[in-house]
Amino acid sequence: QVQLVESGGGLAQAGGSLRLSCAASGRTFSTLNMGWFHQAPGKEREFVAAISWGGLSTTYGDSVKGRFTISRDNAKNTMYLQMNSLKPEDTATFYCAGRSGSALATTGRLYDYWGQGTQVTVSS
Repeated sequence: QVQLVESGGGLAQAGGSLRLSCAASGRTFSTLNMGWFHQAPGKEREFVAAISWGGLSTTYGDSVKGRFTISRDNAKNTMYLQMNSLKPEDTATFYCAGRSGSALATTGRLYDYWGQGTQVTVSS
């Protein structure tokens, strides 16, 4: 079993930056492919970014390409999402997720473990 806890959310102005963290405990973090998703009120959950277990492969949703960077530190059992050039439309609850499968995944149903979420609000 894996427990995931997100932190780092909050209020930012448009054009500003935030850095989210996802701390993992339980099963070996370094064996999991990880991802970030977000969900705004009244909208479906949307893929943000994913990173392979070793950190060598990443993929991003179209809406965040060039603005967000996903990374991980397996020695610290932590994944990060650096969010730059924030836009009001980035306002959402952000969730980290982990999966045991061998490939990166952009679909939420393919993930086995989820955090409780952290709120990000971007003001215009």
